[in-house]
Amino acid sequence: MAYRNKTYVIFDGDEDMWAYAYMLGWISKDHIAFDFHDAHDLAPLSATASEETVKRHLRERLKNTKQAILLIGEKTKNLYRFVRWELEMCQAMGIPIIAVNLNGSRSQDDRCPPIVRDKYVVHIPFKAKIVQYALDHFPEEFAKRQNDSGPRVYNDTVYAKLGLN
Repeated sequence: MAYRNKTYVIFDGDEDMWAYAYMLGWISKDHIAFDFHDAHDLAPLSATASEETVKRHLRERLKNTKQAILLIGEKTKNLYRFVRWELEMCQAMGIPIIAVNLNGSRSQDDRCPPIVRDKYVVHIPFKAKIVQYALDHFPEEFAKRQNDSGPRVYNDTVYAKLGLN
């Protein structure tokens, strides 16, 4: 398998682009060190290309992906055309998924897309420090435990250590 070094970000491009923009700010302001793919920068292609062509390009990006961030907003669980497909591809390729709850929840809630509900996915709130912590720690843990089931959450001591009480 090729070396994987990118973080793939999955989100509702219509409703949650603001969260993605915040993450861009974290990279420069908070010095979060992750290189990521925005599937939405295929917009010029996706306006004219077939769904299969877009998916082929996304599949190529996933081949260079170390982990995926799923930004979970109000409508994410209802998106099937690309969000569900991207999550299916991550699962099939053994890519760890970090579920980031835009509502601030530290655990899986009813906004979680059914395809990752009760899977070995870590659930965290939308805060730079815990996102960085998950990026630094979850992929290695997932590699050892990817056949486990049930949602993964970090305990209160992790949040306290990061100053997120």
